Amino acid sequence: MANISLQKLTAHHDDTKTAFGFWVYIMTDCILFAGLFAAYAVLRGNTFGGPAGKDIFSLPFVLAETLILLTSSFTCGLSVLAARAGKKGQVIGWLIVTFLLGASFLAMELTEFSGLIADGNGPQRSGFLSSFFTLVGTHGLHITAGLIWIAVLLFFIAKRGLTPGMQRKLTLFSMFWHFLDIVWIFIFTIVYLYGNI
Repeated sequence: MANISLQKLTAHHDDTKTAFGFWVYIMTDCILFAGLFAAYAVLRGNTFGGPAGKDIFSLPFVLAETLILLTSSFTCGLSVLAARAGKKGQVIGWLIVTFLLGASFLAMELTEFSGLIADGNGPQRSGFLSSFFTLVGTHGLHITAGLIWIAVLLFFIAKRGLTPGMQRKLTLFSMFWHFLDIVWIFIFTIVYLYGNI
């Protein structure tokens, strides 16, 4: 009996360390994005005779991107709720929907980037565009990492089921995905909405 209690205490201690370590990672990502937002704020007006945000941003397109990403956050939350209820099939289904929405968002972001570059508005054109591509591209890289994480989760949940370890990993992924949504809301507001004023 004492051995079982010791194992539970050790597992709880490990879970606490994992959660703390993940929060530290999220905080370092906050610092990274804060630096990128600061650089964008400084370089926003440095167009070097090129286009400003209002000349190149399509608000309806970006609004559609935003709605897709926010919906993926909702479906991600539904997968966590399904995991807590022990419904493996629903977890897999909601994760697949989250993956498809995230991939759609990323495809739209890449479409925007390729369109800007094709029009001669690549990151080398001005300080404004350089900071824009860096900020939005860093968010896109995080989305890509999240999609890989979903694929790994799907593989292991299908193979091993909803073990306590898998539920913990799903919860950590959910925190990461919601964090990316919060960052995107700031990007949408500061870069796209404010950029169209």
